[in-house]
Amino acid sequence: MLRALLTLWMLFACATLARAETVVFTDVNVVPMDRERVIARTTVIVTDGVISSIGIKAKLPAGTKVIDGKGAWLVPGLADMHNHVTSRDDLALLLANGVTAMLNMGEATNAFAGRTRIAVNKGEVPGPYIFTAFVVDSDPQYGHFVVRTADEARAIVRLAKTNGYSFIKVYTNLSAEAFAALAGEAKAQGVGIVGHNVKAVGLAKQLAAGQAMIAHVEEFFYGFFPEPPADDQNAPPADARIAEAIALAKAHDAFVTSDLFNYRTIAAQFGKPEVVKAYLAAPEARYLSPADRLAWAGSGYQKKAVDLSRRVAFEARFVKAMADAGVPLIAGGDAPTIPGQVPGFALHEEIDAMLAAGLTPWQALSAATRTPGEFIAKTVPGAAKFGVLAPGYRADLLLVADNPLEKPATLRAPLGVMAGGRWFDAAALKAMLDEVAAKRAAP
Repeated sequence: MLRALLTLWMLFACATLARAETVVFTDVNVVPMDRERVIARTTVIVTDGVISSIGIKAKLPAGTKVIDGKGAWLVPGLADMHNHVTSRDDLALLLANGVTAMLNMGEATNAFAGRTRIAVNKGEVPGPYIFTAFVVDSDPQYGHFVVRTADEARAIVRLAKTNGYSFIKVYTNLSAEAFAALAGEAKAQGVGIVGHNVKAVGLAKQLAAGQAMIAHVEEFFYGFFPEPPADDQNAPPADARIAEAIALAKAHDAFVTSDLFNYRTIAAQFGKPEVVKAYLAAPEARYLSPADRLAWAGSGYQKKAVDLSRRVAFEARFVKAMADAGVPLIAGGDAPTIPGQVPGFALHEEIDAMLAAGLTPWQALSAATRTPGEFIAKTVPGAAKFGVLAPGYRADLLLVADNPLEKPATLRAPLGVMAGGRWFDAAALKAMLDEVAAKRAAP
C-alpha cells in the first residue's frame, strides 16, 4: 500500500512538472515600477505565469518559448480598478488594450461573477484577472441590492464572500446602521469595503470605520467638502480645502479612484444630445455591444442641462495635489455604462487625463499598475502579487515600443500582452479586436 501511494505521488508530481511552462523574454528594457527606474536590455523568465527571475540567464530545456523583445519595453500590465464589464467580448477589449487586472464595481451577472471570473482567473479564458464588488444600498432608487438592517448587512457580507466577491461596494442611500454592520462583518470576513459617499455617514466616518477605497474623486464633493451655495449648486469647493481632503485620505491610508476622464465625459454630455451622438460615432464605438449602444443613446445625462465645467477643472487640480502629496491613486472609470467610455480604451483616456492634469508619467502609470497591486495586497487576503515586475509577482506583462515613462502614448499600441500565463502577440490582440467588432457590427 505504501509503495502504491508513493508511486501515485511520484506520478502526480511528474505530471505537475510536465505542465510547468517557462517563457523567456530576451533583450527587453524592463520598467519594473517598484521605483522610477529602467533595467536595460535584460532577460525576464516566467514560469507558470509567475516571474521567476529578471536579469539571470539560465540554461533552459529545449523547446522553451523565447520572445525576442528586440529592445522593446516590458512593463506591468495595466489595471482598470473601476468598470462594469460583464461579457467575454468586453474582457477581450480590455486585454487587447493591455489591461491585465480589473475590478468590476457592481451589478455583475451571476454567471460573470462566478463562472467567467473563475475561468479567466485560472487562465482558461483570455482576459484580465478579475476582482468583483457586490454593491448594496438601503433604497431601490438606483436599482442596487437593498439591505436595511444590521442583520441583513452582516448576512450579505457572508453571502458575497461565499460567491467569490472580494469587496462590498457601499452606495449613496445606505443606512448608517447597515453601513456599521457591513464594516464590522467585512473586517471579520476579510472582505474589503469600497464605494461611494454614504449620505447618512460621510466619508470621514466611513474611512475611520475601515472603508479602503473611495470609488470616485467627486465623492469628496458630496461627502466631505462644504455644501455649495444654494444659488450655485455646481460651484466647486475652494482650493484651500484640498489640503484637508488630502489629510483625511492620508490619515486612513485610503485609496482614491482617479476618474478624471469619467467625470469630464459625463460633464460634456449634460444637456447635449449631439455629444452623445459623437461618442457613438467615434471609432472605438464599433466595439460596443448593441445593448450598450442603445443605453448610451437613451442615457439621461443629455436630457438636462448642467454646467460642471468648474468642478471638472477643480477635480484636475485636486487629483494633481493628491498625487504630489502621496495619496494612493488608482485608475478607473465606469466603462461601458457611461456614454463615451469603451472598455479598455477608456483606461488610456484616464491616463491621458491624469497627464493633462499635470501628473508625471510615473505618477499616472503608477495609478494603473503598482498602486492597484498595493490596493489588492492590502484588501484581499491571499491574493497573488501584481503591478510590479519582480520575482514572485504574477506575470501580468505589457510589451511596448517605447519607454512609457517618456512616451506614455506607447501604452495604446501593445506589441504583446501576457495574462493568465498566456502570451498574446500584436497579431493576436488585433484579431481579438477584429472579432469583437465583427460580432457587434451594426446591421
